[in-house]
Amino acid sequence: MQSTANYLWLISDLLGQGATANVYRGRHKKTGDLYAVKVFNNLSFLRPLDVQMREFEVLKKLNHKNIVKLFAVEEESNTRHKVLVMEYCPCGSLYTVLEESSNAYGLPEDEFLIVLHDVVAGMNHLREYGIVHRDIKPGNIMRVIGEDGRSVYKLTDFGAARELDDDEQFVSLYGTEEYLHPDMYERAVLRKDHQKKYGATVDLWSIGVTFYHAATGSLPFRPFEGPRRNKEVMYKIITEKPPGTISGHQKCENGKIEWSTEMPVSCSLSKGLQTLLTPVLANILEADQEKCWGFDQFFAETNDILHRMVLYVFNLQQATLHHIYIHEYNTASLFQELLSRRTIISVHNQELLYEGRRLVLDANRQAKSFPKTSRENPIMVVSRECVATVGLIFEDPLPLPRCSLTFFLFVQTFAGDIGHLWKTSESLLLYQELVRKGVRGLIELMKEDYSEIMRKKSEVFHLCKFCTQMLEKTEQLVLSSEYDEISDMHKKVLRISGSLDPIERTTQDIKSKFMPGGLLTDTWTHNPDVTCVDKIKVLLDAITAIYQQFKKDKAERRLPYNEEQIHKFDKQKLVLHASKARTLFTDECAMKYRLFISKCEDWMRKVHHVRKQLLNLSGQLISIEKEVTMLMERTFKLQELLPQKVHPLVSSGLKPQTAYLSQNTLVEMTLGMKKLKEEMEGVVKELAENNHFLERFGTLTLDGGLRG
Repeated sequence: MQSTANYLWLISDLLGQGATANVYRGRHKKTGDLYAVKVFNNLSFLRPLDVQMREFEVLKKLNHKNIVKLFAVEEESNTRHKVLVMEYCPCGSLYTVLEESSNAYGLPEDEFLIVLHDVVAGMNHLREYGIVHRDIKPGNIMRVIGEDGRSVYKLTDFGAARELDDDEQFVSLYGTEEYLHPDMYERAVLRKDHQKKYGATVDLWSIGVTFYHAATGSLPFRPFEGPRRNKEVMYKIITEKPPGTISGHQKCENGKIEWSTEMPVSCSLSKGLQTLLTPVLANILEADQEKCWGFDQFFAETNDILHRMVLYVFNLQQATLHHIYIHEYNTASLFQELLSRRTIISVHNQELLYEGRRLVLDANRQAKSFPKTSRENPIMVVSRECVATVGLIFEDPLPLPRCSLTFFLFVQTFAGDIGHLWKTSESLLLYQELVRKGVRGLIELMKEDYSEIMRKKSEVFHLCKFCTQMLEKTEQLVLSSEYDEISDMHKKVLRISGSLDPIERTTQDIKSKFMPGGLLTDTWTHNPDVTCVDKIKVLLDAITAIYQQFKKDKAERRLPYNEEQIHKFDKQKLVLHASKARTLFTDECAMKYRLFISKCEDWMRKVHHVRKQLLNLSGQLISIEKEVTMLMERTFKLQELLPQKVHPLVSSGLKPQTAYLSQNTLVEMTLGMKKLKEEMEGVVKELAENNHFLERFGTLTLDGGLRG
């Protein structure tokens, strides 16, 4: 037991260990509250006094929720050495989080955004005081749980920190080699003398490596067999990184470096976030300090990401889920443009659905008023064109790790790989559920369109009938000189009426496709089998339990013989559990998902054909309505001339072409024609009032494209 005037701690209660100090879990003597107590070792006192005092001075200036708080500086009772009493973070560090099997391939997107926000906020506070940290890494970013149950990350370990203005430089070396800026790596790790000085932007390199590590679960720059075994290649990678790249890996001994401008497929972050994040990483992971972004641009770009909202959109035909990052004040027109970039569906071909109903967005509507979306309840987008089905892209399980690995690394690798398989299997399940919901919504949408067409067909049929009656009555009143025109018009209407028969047959054919057992039945979307995912989770839990025990035993350094034997048995169980999980994933989850996607693609092709039929029907009805309306308008004009032309014929004793009409009969027919005209005008007005359907389809050609 050790203590100061107000605090005490057990030397066995170690939280962390560094080159110059150990951190223990301590308690306040009066309140019993927990604190982290940093106790410096003898090596730390070999440093110059100003260096020893630097951490105290830095921490006294800082006061921010994303920086571990300093509560007191006291003297240890026996040695009189100063100790730092700091905020206790019971959840460990970001490195602890990344060691969890579920995060072996990177943090979930929501958690990563919290890390991004908190590290940026903490760094911004440091820059306000002109402080450079010089040892940023996951192990120096602590985690606590806030009052809302969400993680809060805090920068800690300011033993290497010092005040430094933006235009100032320093020559001393600190930091952890995997996260060191290349210029510092050359001197600190390779022990090569040079005259280079370092500015505050060296922290940006460390932040870039840390963010990549948090996003993917691995370091961005990796020589074969690791950075600590192959330091020369490590230096080659970090100094020769091409512009725009964010990672470089050497996958075999003496092999070439494979560069990438993108995150690996296994990364949990959405493409929407990756698109915003990768340019930031590319510009802060820049060896040339002259080309590297400054803090002002780094803060501007990261805050732009953090101030965006995310809209979840599921592309039904492609069976892919997209995260569209957009500002609340951005409009629907920009949203659809961003959606077009992500889905390759042009804005004019996008149809949106939400909760099974068509979603129509005014071009100037702001994103903050859009429906609330989530991964489980996204906006659905459907293209009016035929689109290839893609589905969730994932990697097949990696080969089993080499038995030459240490016990702990062997178990850790297994736990991480199976954890990733489980998360992937859950995503496959989610995508199938989204397809199922989307298909049912699309069927309802097509039924609505079909009903609209049926109503429109009935109106057009009615219009043709009225027009035919009008022309028949008009023929009885016209002069011989105008009879040919009326007769031709009558023939046209009869021809048009005849063309309605194929339309009737097509509508009946489409109707049959909606019937149970028809072409568009969705029985193939039955609820997917969840037992496979549950079985993998059971195996993962067993592997995780072994991993946690190995992790605990690792701290014991040396184990008794019996525990060593238990490790060997557990290793055998581990291989068995992992093999079962891999087989379940490959032969059950992945195979069934691929079969599901194949059926989805086939069904979508059928749907596209039916939607083209509906569109074709709409186009035909539009053309018929226009043609019949023009004939009616011409008939109206002829009717207006009838009283002037027919009356003189009657008074002079001349007969109209068809029959002699008495004055009373003529008046009755004229009144009847006026009444018929009024009825027809009412029909036209009704057609105009119900024109929203025509407006939706009228601008489209039969192949789904836009008219020129």
